[in-house]
Amino acid sequence: MTRKINVGIKDIGRAVGVSMMTVSRALRGVEGVSPAMRAEILRMAEVMDYRPNRTARSLASARSSLIGISIPTLFSDVFPEILDGMRATLSHAGFDTVIDTTDYDRTREAAWVERMLDWNAAGLVLSGIDHAPEMRDHLRALQIPTLEIWDVCDDPIDICVGVDHHAAGEMLGRHLHACGYRRPAFVSVPEGRDRRADKRLAGLRASFATAGVAEMVVERVDRRAAFVAGAIGTEALLKRPGPRPDVIAYLNDHMAFGGLSVCEGLALPVPQAVGIAGFNGLELNTVLPRPITTVRTPLNAMGVTGARNLVARMNGAVVARSIVLPTRLQEGDTTCAVDVSAA
Repeated sequence: MTRKINVGIKDIGRAVGVSMMTVSRALRGVEGVSPAMRAEILRMAEVMDYRPNRTARSLASARSSLIGISIPTLFSDVFPEILDGMRATLSHAGFDTVIDTTDYDRTREAAWVERMLDWNAAGLVLSGIDHAPEMRDHLRALQIPTLEIWDVCDDPIDICVGVDHHAAGEMLGRHLHACGYRRPAFVSVPEGRDRRADKRLAGLRASFATAGVAEMVVERVDRRAAFVAGAIGTEALLKRPGPRPDVIAYLNDHMAFGGLSVCEGLALPVPQAVGIAGFNGLELNTVLPRPITTVRTPLNAMGVTGARNLVARMNGAVVARSIVLPTRLQEGDTTCAVDVSAA
C-alpha cells in the first residue's frame, strides 16, 4: 500500500517556481500576488491535493505569517484603540492580521478559531477570557501562541494582558460612596453578553455592600449603539416607581453620555440631582462640553504590550502568562459630594 504524501506550501512553491511566502499569500488571499500567479498557485494546490495543515505546527515551514484577531464588536471605541496599539508591533514583526467580530457569541468565536486553524495562523488574539471550554482545551493541546486581551486570569489559554474589571468596579464604587451617593444604579447590556461589564457590576455592588448599601438597581438594554442604549436605560430608570437613583454608573463612556443627554433634556441637574459615571476614559471625554467621571483604562498600551508578548511567544520566548495593567479614576463634572442627610 502506497503511503500518502502530505503536500505543503513548500511543495507547491517548488512546482510553480515561487517562494513559500508567495504561496502563503496566494492561499490566504492577501495582497502582493498577481491574479495570474494566484490562479496558477491555486490550480497547482488543487492538482497536488493540498490540504491546510492543522496539526504539524512544530514545523516552522508550515506556519503562515497570519495572526487572527477576534473582537466582539466594532460598535465601540475600545477595541479599535486596542487594535491600534497592536497594529504597528505586529506589522513591524512581519505579520499580517485578519479580524473578525463575534457579537459576544462564544459559538461564533469557536467557529472563527477553527477557520484560523485551517489557515495555519501563526497566532491568535481573543477578546476576554471567557470562551467555549472545548475551544480552550483544543488551543492548549495544539500549543498555538494565543493572547487573551482586555481581561485577565491566573490560568489563561497561553498568555493574557488586560485589566482587573472587578477591581475597577470596586474602585469606582468606593469613590461614588465617598462622594455620598447611597442609591446607586447601573445601566448595562443583557446579563452574560459582556462578561467584563458583569464583573465591573459585581465590583460596584461589592464596594457599596461593604459600605452598608445593599441595593443597586440595574437596567439592561439590548441595543448595539451604546449612546442609544444609555439613553434608553436612563429613561427607564427615571420612570421606575420609588426613590430615584442618586447616581448612575454605565457600562462605558458612550452609554454615560447618552444618559447625561437624557438628564439634561429633562432639566434634571447633573450632578446635583443625579451623578453620572462611565468607564474606559475614551477620547470622547476630551471634547464633551462636560467631561464625565470615568475609569480610565490603558487601551493602547494594552494593545502594544499584548502584541509584543505574542510576537515573543511566536518566536519561542518565555513571557509572563498574565499581565494586569493599572486603571485609574478620572473625575469629571458629572459627580460631586452630596448631602446624605437630604437623601
